[in-house]
Amino acid sequence: MNNNNNAAIPRYPLSEVTNNTNAQFVIKKVCGTSDVLTEQMFSPHRKDYYFFFLVKKGNSRHWVDFLSYQVQPHHLYFTLPHQIHVKERESQTVGSLIAFSEEFITLCNDETIKQLPIIQNNGLKHAIALTAEEEDFLDHLFELMLQEWLVPKAHTQTVLQSYVKIYLVYLSRIYSKLFSNDNNGVKQQALFMQFSALLGEKYAQLHHAGDYADALHITTGHLNSAVKHHTGKTVTDMIQERIMMEAKRLLFHSDMSVKEIGYQLGFEDAAYFNRTFKKHAGMTPLEFRQQTHEKYH
Repeated sequence: MNNNNNAAIPRYPLSEVTNNTNAQFVIKKVCGTSDVLTEQMFSPHRKDYYFFFLVKKGNSRHWVDFLSYQVQPHHLYFTLPHQIHVKERESQTVGSLIAFSEEFITLCNDETIKQLPIIQNNGLKHAIALTAEEEDFLDHLFELMLQEWLVPKAHTQTVLQSYVKIYLVYLSRIYSKLFSNDNNGVKQQALFMQFSALLGEKYAQLHHAGDYADALHITTGHLNSAVKHHTGKTVTDMIQERIMMEAKRLLFHSDMSVKEIGYQLGFEDAAYFNRTFKKHAGMTPLEFRQQTHEKYH
């Protein structure tokens, strides 16, 4: 993979897959042509929207953060807004694409959508292998959404929002079946989802378990119990892992200085950032940058 020489990693809006610059939702069939912008190939970038693609034919190789995956037929691939993508190889792909913005979810006026496993993606997955029955159901739901999208009627936006919720709930069932071993603790699950959402928003500002417990109006012990029940990790572990992931993303994909990266992640003291990074990565930020560039270039 090649490093982008720009200090800021570009973010592509939903308009990249549609001619409508104000679009909040896009659905389309991809029939043997590539929707990838030329400037995105081999270039790290983020998508400013949720992306779901069910592949029928074709293959390609992509990276999401530091994991590579080979696109295959009868798999559904999905990514979230904060992740960093690199497209290494693209082929003529056939499949169905659904994408929507954060605003689209907000307009659904249903907070439970943001807590669904497929949206939270606590397992850091990017692909789901589908059974024939699961693929048929998603194909049928896709066609219903596509027809509503192509021929708008009264309350089309509301209908699409309802279809999207069904789509996400169905995918969440599959996700949980494949990747989750937790079948109890409904209250703990809800609390864990709240913490995960808050961590995604505040990891650069809130660095301590107590900060998150205070924000959620519970004790640190209660929060730790819920998080450990679902992940086997402490709240502090989760916070540090999220900060480290973003630090590694910026070290590899940008030319920001170590000091700039530390400051962006909430470390006013560059030396403290260096010590923290080395403690968890086993090497300094500069050593990590050098080793990963040598490995992937």
